[in-house]
Amino acid sequence: MSEILLKVENLQTWLGSGEHPVRAVDGIDLQIQKGETFALLGESGCGKSMTALSLMRLLPPAGRIVGGDVYLGKTALLELPEYAMREERGGRMAMIFQEPMTSLNPVLTIGRQIGEAVKIRDGGDRRAVAQRVVELLHSVGIPDPVRRVGEYPHQLSGGMKQRVMIAMALAGRPELLIADEPTTALDVTIQAQVLALLKELQQQTGMAILLITHDLGVVAEVADRVAVMYAGQIIEQASRDRFFDNPQHPYSRKLFQSLPDAGKRSRRLAVISGNVPPLNQVFTACRFIDRCDRAFEDCEMAPGWTELAPGQGVRCHLAGFQDAVSIVELPEVEHAPVNAGSSPGSNQEPLLQVEQLKVHFPIHKGVFKRTVGHVRAVDGISLSIDPGKTLALVGESGCGKTTVGKGILQLVRPTAGTVRFAGDEMTRLKGSALRSRRSALQIIFQDPVASMNPRMLVGDIIEEGMKAQRIGRTAEQRRARVTELLGQVGLPDDSASRYPHEFSGGQRQRICIARALAVDPKLIICDEPTSALDVSVQAQILNLLKMLQNSRGLAFLFITHNISVVAYLADEVAVMYLGRIVERGEVGQLLAAPRHPYTQALLSAVPVADPRSKHEVIRLEGDMPSPANPPAGCHFHPRCPFAMPRCRERYPDLNRLGDGRQVSCYKVEQEEA
Repeated sequence: MSEILLKVENLQTWLGSGEHPVRAVDGIDLQIQKGETFALLGESGCGKSMTALSLMRLLPPAGRIVGGDVYLGKTALLELPEYAMREERGGRMAMIFQEPMTSLNPVLTIGRQIGEAVKIRDGGDRRAVAQRVVELLHSVGIPDPVRRVGEYPHQLSGGMKQRVMIAMALAGRPELLIADEPTTALDVTIQAQVLALLKELQQQTGMAILLITHDLGVVAEVADRVAVMYAGQIIEQASRDRFFDNPQHPYSRKLFQSLPDAGKRSRRLAVISGNVPPLNQVFTACRFIDRCDRAFEDCEMAPGWTELAPGQGVRCHLAGFQDAVSIVELPEVEHAPVNAGSSPGSNQEPLLQVEQLKVHFPIHKGVFKRTVGHVRAVDGISLSIDPGKTLALVGESGCGKTTVGKGILQLVRPTAGTVRFAGDEMTRLKGSALRSRRSALQIIFQDPVASMNPRMLVGDIIEEGMKAQRIGRTAEQRRARVTELLGQVGLPDDSASRYPHEFSGGQRQRICIARALAVDPKLIICDEPTSALDVSVQAQILNLLKMLQNSRGLAFLFITHNISVVAYLADEVAVMYLGRIVERGEVGQLLAAPRHPYTQALLSAVPVADPRSKHEVIRLEGDMPSPANPPAGCHFHPRCPFAMPRCRERYPDLNRLGDGRQVSCYKVEQEEA
């Protein structure tokens, strides 16, 4: 049996000092062995990150550890004075935080920030420190490390910044690396690179990893053992294979059924009703009782921990009774006929037709702000969407997806091209004519918090668009409409008199959907509306969008990098790379057999929530080039494993293949000839 590196016994961390402190971590036990990857899985607010901060003793001012023991090897971490804990923190144990940009100092170079960590651990003169910094950057796969040493965080991509954070963590040669959602904000291609890097470093150094995440696909890819956390407690623990083969807790099972995929297109996704209960209370019943569809009388008493096998256990009264916790399949969704002849062969005019759309931003330099170049954010794309249909626009961050949406809405004026919506040429409309037409086109932004005024009541936020578009003759009619919309998106009537901060992330996104629906749109642009949400909340939003589409005949342009969401929701997919569409086709066809090398790499990098799924990840070298200086010829050729001499000379046309899809690739042209 492997040696235990980290041992946590009955750890309790509270926030606040009043009569009802928040019991963020409420008596957890776990063990991590040397060289293994231990995944801590759960919804936002369940206490995962607070557990990590407790282990590092980096709690916020209001936090305090009120009980328990933490041993790193034979060292009792909670008994160490702060000066001794500093030797452990960043030395034998290190942490990678969720958002690298907020963890890096924007006014210090990368080399200096890593150098500070090296000096603390290794000492040595300036030359030795500089050499060690270059070694660390090289070890985490950053190209040209000697040049990168002098760059600042803003000059690096998201994946590069995360690699720098890993390099800083490795400076102390840690035995335990705590990774708090290290890939949440990254694209699937960059995520695959970071996960592969962590695996490689683990094999080289023998360190253990505590991986905190809510992504079941990531857990399936890298974890050895899994613990599920809920409301401050660990409710299930098992080896990875046992957990994915047969999860024991009803909460764990619901998480799996909440995952979207192509096989669930005809029915609603399973959802977990309600929210995680407030943690400022002493629990006497099962913490999941109000959300569990298998609760019974015994659940009024808090369940104890049941050991099912060595290394496997569950906190549930139904432990071991398989039939009792089986989850009933949800009924299929009734697909009401929408206001669209939606068959591919329909002669109906598209609702939206975009031709050769370009959005270029000038680059100014010098005292007189001369234009010295352009950022080609969108560089000639064409697409169309039929009424009642969903087109998914996918690609890496920085490829221009969001700018496409803003260009269609005329929130950013296009440099060239046409945007024809329901017979109107949007690029020619101005002033009041454009404002009145916008009622038919709405957008749901990625971050609901940033897109709502925190000083306005929810009712006023939803009503604002109706006032601007003169919908509703009286205030009473508009208020009645607000109440109706809140009901449609599954929020209580009293939500109108509350502020945005009083709602959870999923509820805030529902408010944004209600605001978009208030002006009776025909097309909604959804810009990553589920990227910041947990799996169960994501399922609620996807069910809602599909229900609204079926009942109202809405069309969606769904901007995302979540391929499982695309498989569940979309009718067609357009893959974007550096301002241009490189492949477009029907969703089942494109996801099953991608043709463009970039699409193949993108889909191969998607983590699958099945540890037995053996799929080869196509590694792309480097990062996406800058849209201010795109490569000559095909923009993808510097990263393409199949690049030919002609790929460097001229950009390939977007050609229609025999199966109906469109692909921009010389290799595919040769194969079709």
